[in-house]
Amino acid sequence: MILSYAIWLPIIFGLVILFTGSDNSKAYVRVMALIAALISFAATLPLVTGFDTTTAAMQFVEQYAWVPRYDIQYFLGVDGISMWFVVLTAFITVIVVIAAWEVIETNVAQYMAAFLILSGLMIGVFAALDGLLFYVFFEATLIPMYIIIGVWGGPNRVYAAFKFFLYTLLGSLLTLVAILYLYSATDTFNILAWHKAPLDITEQILIFLAFFMAFAVKVPMWPVHTWLPDAHVEAPTGGSVVLAAIMLKLGAYGFLRFSLPIAPDASQYLAPVIITLSLVAVIYIGLVALVQADMKKLVAYSSIAHMGFVTLGFFIFSPLGIEGAIVQMISHGFVSGAMFLSIGVLYDRMHSRQIADYGGVVNTMPKFTAFAVLFAMANCGLPATSGFVGEFMVILAAIDYDFVIGILAATALILGAAYSLWMTKRVFFGEVGNEQVAALTDLNRREFFMMGILAIFTIGLGVYPKPLTDVMHVSVIELLKHVAISKL
Repeated sequence: MILSYAIWLPIIFGLVILFTGSDNSKAYVRVMALIAALISFAATLPLVTGFDTTTAAMQFVEQYAWVPRYDIQYFLGVDGISMWFVVLTAFITVIVVIAAWEVIETNVAQYMAAFLILSGLMIGVFAALDGLLFYVFFEATLIPMYIIIGVWGGPNRVYAAFKFFLYTLLGSLLTLVAILYLYSATDTFNILAWHKAPLDITEQILIFLAFFMAFAVKVPMWPVHTWLPDAHVEAPTGGSVVLAAIMLKLGAYGFLRFSLPIAPDASQYLAPVIITLSLVAVIYIGLVALVQADMKKLVAYSSIAHMGFVTLGFFIFSPLGIEGAIVQMISHGFVSGAMFLSIGVLYDRMHSRQIADYGGVVNTMPKFTAFAVLFAMANCGLPATSGFVGEFMVILAAIDYDFVIGILAATALILGAAYSLWMTKRVFFGEVGNEQVAALTDLNRREFFMMGILAIFTIGLGVYPKPLTDVMHVSVIELLKHVAISKL
């Protein structure tokens, strides 16, 4: 029942807050939301303690008939690939609630409820083993996010929310077609049965492309990435954190759960295309990030470049590549979440995200600068931070696969360092830029706590990533064995 608790607790709490809270009772709403987030996070911890790392089979499985006539089941389970994402989602939700504590003043109940419901739905995506159940959760995540961007976002929020919604919806409709086709071919919605379903090469390529459309938009891969910078710039801080830390991972996770195992031959056949797109994302988007004047936009583009590493690692088909990519996904969850929180802290004080409006922040906010520089270093992959581990593993795997691809992937580290350091220099160092910067106050206790936790995880996973790799190793090996066997 652990997975059901992890999914439904935040959703039920969210609905309770939605119906009982109002702007007259802000303190009640905030405390309720924090308690709800902490209980929901605590509900996921048995996954970590009770997880068996020696097997690739699904664990904590729950299976009930939902619509028996069409064999649609409420079927949940996690393996080494998805387990950490469930925990990460619940953890990030706690951080988001703390981050919004003083910042959100209007419609507080709706804001907190949207995030709690979103958290439950995203955990549902990672735990679903029924195709239709997955699709329901995958689509349902759009609605809270759409509302979060559209209600609490910046001046251009309606445009950004529409763009986000349309892009992701168009991609997902093709996925629905692929899911229904697989159902007609196998008479079941069970994803594990689809993994074994015999399909010829034409079917595989079409199914792969249909899934690819949805997952590539979600990751976002180049050239369907343009919704992300807009969404990030307009979203409130909490929205940006969840979007970067977890929502982008839904797409990458979809590749590992659907594309690779269901269409293994098509995956290998089309791998060069995906690798090319990933390298374009890593290099070209790195260059685009260099010229950004808005801090949020810069970090949004760096997210696209980091996710390029993930898709590159998947399609090299080596244990090192896929494990590196999954570590990169989890690390990116902490690092990009922390980067957006740092920008949020500055924005709350000065109401500007333009790099040019800052300068010399270190003189007035030394504690904050220490954290922000650490996260910027993790963003460009400094050794001993979590950002380094995943990228290093993917680059090693890429060099094994093809030397040129490895070299091209490694250039991303240089570009990553270039845009991260360039932003850090202009925002934090030097003389105090203007009177507004001179009047800044350093972190309060709430902000310090939030940053401190993320800093501990960023360094902890960078120094000792073993808990992550031990959990996923057996599942990754099993996946690669499965992909290596042709269905033709």
